[in-house]
Amino acid sequence: MDKVGSSSPVELISKQVTGTRHFFLSLAPAKAARLAVALGGRERCNPDYEIRRGAYSYPYHVLEYVAEGAGTVELDGASHELRPGSVFAYGPATRCAMRTDPQRPMLKYFICFTGTSVVRRLRGTLVAPGRVPTLAAHAEIRSVFEDVMREGQRTGELAQAICAQLFEVLLLKIEDAAQVGAHGDPAQENFQRCKALIDAEAERLHTLREIAAEAGLEESSVCRLFRRFQGTSPYQYLLRRKMNLAAAFLVESGGLVKEAAQRVGFADPYHFSRCFKAVHGVSPKELQRHGRRA
Repeated sequence: MDKVGSSSPVELISKQVTGTRHFFLSLAPAKAARLAVALGGRERCNPDYEIRRGAYSYPYHVLEYVAEGAGTVELDGASHELRPGSVFAYGPATRCAMRTDPQRPMLKYFICFTGTSVVRRLRGTLVAPGRVPTLAAHAEIRSVFEDVMREGQRTGELAQAICAQLFEVLLLKIEDAAQVGAHGDPAQENFQRCKALIDAEAERLHTLREIAAEAGLEESSVCRLFRRFQGTSPYQYLLRRKMNLAAAFLVESGGLVKEAAQRVGFADPYHFSRCFKAVHGVSPKELQRHGRRA
């Protein structure tokens, strides 16, 4: 479509969210475009989050990805459970209702897109309309969504072309992640389950014992799996994930170091700062100063 009518960006996104980061790249893409990214973002659902869209009430195709938390989605009346790693797409003609689990609010990413080749491109993929797969190995999916958001916030003349290419990469990464989880190797499947658990719940998890208990494995087994498939210990992987989340919080919100420490489970901000510098090479305050200069 080439016009959104009187809709404003505020009306195109939910107000039942917090901790948002959105981009608005092209709300009225050229009618002849094969694939164009319009807008997208990352948002933490409020406990009462619920949206209902009738057929043709939303102008774009949408790709959604649940990074954390849980919920449900109904697509043309068919209900699906949502959990970390769930991905799905729907079009303007789809009736969509989505709600979060109030006890485990979702953190999700979405990309709105349009174009003459969209329906054909999605057909036969893992996210063909009506399919809601849950990927065990989805850490890289989140990374590509972050790349799309970063490029979507640029104002350069090539931003649209770059985002369209990243969207294609995203579809390939989704297919690849599904294949990684479908090899039938019990050890790899156990590793992917542990890794996905850390990716989704890093702020809440603290110890190897917690990881092993929630994954239903022995602590020694979790260590062996990470040494074999990741080349590091599960604790080091958890620590890096925590520090990445803390860095994003400090840069994007400008919050206090002690707030970042608390968000990722550190009671002592000084211990947090030492761990942060060990992972990133700079202290939290140095990162904030750099972010403000940028």
